[in-house]
Amino acid sequence: YFDEILAFFGQVGGVSLPLVLGCGIAYVLNIIMSAMERHYFTKKDDPWVAKTRRQVCLAESIYVVLGIIFLLIRVVAPELLNAVLLLGEGIPVYVEKGIEWAVDHSGGIPALKDWLESLAIDWPKIIQQFLGSLTDILNSTVELVGVLTGSIVRLFMSLIFGIYLLSGKERLLDQAKRILKVFFKEKDYTRLFHVVTVAHHTFTSYIAGQCTEAVILGSLCTVGMLIFRFPYAPMVGALVGATALLPIIGAYIGAIVGAFMILTVSPGQVIPFICFLVILQQVEGNLIYPKVVGSSVGLPGMWILAAVTVGGGLWGIPGMLIGVPMTATVYKLFSEYIHTRDKER
Repeated sequence: YFDEILAFFGQVGGVSLPLVLGCGIAYVLNIIMSAMERHYFTKKDDPWVAKTRRQVCLAESIYVVLGIIFLLIRVVAPELLNAVLLLGEGIPVYVEKGIEWAVDHSGGIPALKDWLESLAIDWPKIIQQFLGSLTDILNSTVELVGVLTGSIVRLFMSLIFGIYLLSGKERLLDQAKRILKVFFKEKDYTRLFHVVTVAHHTFTSYIAGQCTEAVILGSLCTVGMLIFRFPYAPMVGALVGATALLPIIGAYIGAIVGAFMILTVSPGQVIPFICFLVILQQVEGNLIYPKVVGSSVGLPGMWILAAVTVGGGLWGIPGMLIGVPMTATVYKLFSEYIHTRDKER
């Protein structure tokens, strides 16, 4: 019954996905919450401070994350939608101008010139066919709304589970230690606890450093675009900063979308914008990233690229996000092992 057993575990994994996501949400929120707890009325010893520290800091960390997400959506989404609409209106004009340019420059190839002159796009017919397919689009929209509703419900359940984890994280950690001590020998328990500690410090440093680097890069991009008078400066800066959370390839995604946005209103500024972003990427990659993220992770650039490639190939965007700290953890543990064996010899 091997297929049935695999199907059962697959079903259990699918049902448990909100809980796994809740653990990830709790881990990220814990970084912000712990920083807030360290600065929450540290000079007062009143009982109400100890009683309200966890609840207040947890609520503030949730508000901070939701506020950042709302701000990004508020800044990026409207401008991106306007750019798509402008590009959609300009496509017929761009196509006709492209055909005219090709006809003017195809004199040396008579067959190509005759084919281009006979090429005509019936835009009213295309629009009519598009309107005729609105039924399928509406059906797909209804299905999409259902999927989004289910995703929002699962995300809400994950957030609630993450809040429960953070509310009693000390008790859960103590229970986990007691269980491990029962099932493992003292030497194995110490070794396992060391592995978990190294992984925790690596992931925490990576997340904090990556977020700090994204804020710095987004701010520099916005200020530079305002200085050079590029359009959509706040929107593109926020987008470049947000996509910079993805190591190495994130900034290129932001550059492509930003170039697309500028193309809709000022095609002549696309090349200068790309040159500006390339220079900014060189400054960020050689000065900012090594000091903010690289030193905290302690992983050479070659292994960062390998971690992003393998992680993205295995698990997509989540794999890109966790591939670097996972590889950095293995790298540190393996370096410690090699150093210990070398001293023994």
